[in-house]
Amino acid sequence: MCISSISFENTNKKMTEILLTIFFISVLLIFLGSGIWVAISMVGVSSIGMMLFTTRPVGDAMATTIWGASSSWTLTALPLFVWMGEILFRTKLSENLFEGLSPWMQKLPGGLVHVNVVGCALFAAISGSSAATVATVGKMSIPELRKRKYPESILLGSLAGSGTLGLLIPPSIILIIYGVTVQESIAKLFIAGIVPGIMIALIFMTYVMIWSLINKKYMPTFKQDFSLTEKVRKSGKLIPVILLIVSVIGSIYTGIATATEAASLGVVGALILSYFQKSLSLKTFKESLLGATKTSCMIAFILAGATFLSLAMGFTGLPRNLALWIEGMELSPYVLIFVLMIFYIILGMFLDGISAVVLTMAIIEPMIRQAGFDMIWFGVFLVIVVEMAQITPPVGFNLFVLQGMANKDMGYIARSAFPLFLLMIFAVILVVIFPEIALWMPEQMIKNIN
Repeated sequence: MCISSISFENTNKKMTEILLTIFFISVLLIFLGSGIWVAISMVGVSSIGMMLFTTRPVGDAMATTIWGASSSWTLTALPLFVWMGEILFRTKLSENLFEGLSPWMQKLPGGLVHVNVVGCALFAAISGSSAATVATVGKMSIPELRKRKYPESILLGSLAGSGTLGLLIPPSIILIIYGVTVQESIAKLFIAGIVPGIMIALIFMTYVMIWSLINKKYMPTFKQDFSLTEKVRKSGKLIPVILLIVSVIGSIYTGIATATEAASLGVVGALILSYFQKSLSLKTFKESLLGATKTSCMIAFILAGATFLSLAMGFTGLPRNLALWIEGMELSPYVLIFVLMIFYIILGMFLDGISAVVLTMAIIEPMIRQAGFDMIWFGVFLVIVVEMAQITPPVGFNLFVLQGMANKDMGYIARSAFPLFLLMIFAVILVVIFPEIALWMPEQMIKNIN
């Protein structure tokens, strides 16, 4: 009789957990599908869930949780890095990128298409935003490459794919969000993103070379000759930007500055650079400040909503029970990572990267820690997978940006970017098989500091 009672209670508990899972997912999907803001949707679901399934006052819990999420010192790096990108977005950087890189790239197989990849990698080290990277580099490369008759498919595909590097190469906004959410070092996450970011850029450049050799008849043949002196002179305009990047990342790597202090250094450097380029006026200063404020508030709002959702789910025991359920399935680490990759690719088709990360971390984090994965490594893995979602329809943000700039339909741009999507899957496989790709530099940073 006693055994039957225990069995009945266990069955009831499992049924309750299943119903709670269905409830949270269903209500959230209804809110998101109706066009309500992501942050409002998360707060709404959390409030309803706490009112129905807990006895804690919802208002007190919301106020305490949102204040705690918003008052994190680590989070102060976010608006500063966003502002740095906004300042440089309004400088002559896009013109300087093309003028400085083109003499070095034009003789490679693929020619000036490589400017898309290298230009995106360089701007990614300034902005931290995928959309801003695509917009800045595309603003100068699309007209110039079209003028030289480069094929549209490789032009737009390389730009869409390379723009995703804005999420991975530090300073990355999404890595800051991830670090705050899982309470890991922002500095280590930044340093961990450098080698994988360079690796992906090199993979893209290799693809451009192979594509151009296979489709040689479609590639323009005109190449302007530059002497070494001319190449160096034209690249001189990039030196201040490269020095700014090295200063920001180098100060973090050597332990001289925290991520927040490095962000302050970046803002001061960006202001000085824009002043000497004569692109800093009262108008551009106000525009950069307003743009940074809007972006930072949007991200902070989403993060606050996600923190409240995590609290509500924690009261129900859903994350812990889901982690135990996954553990009970006895999936191998590789199978678990594969399942999560598919999950985030699908989720990324409907949500932006930041929302996808903060929305799921409450459930995914215990599962990953239980499986024994390094959270710094998982952050790099997660960002690469989220990058892939930036070029997948229907909600691929890079595709939307390019659609407006290139006057091409979404389907054409998505097809052009699909080979780079496959290359990013290859990059994920390399990072999974060789975790040292992401972990080597953080380990070296710890040794330098010690």
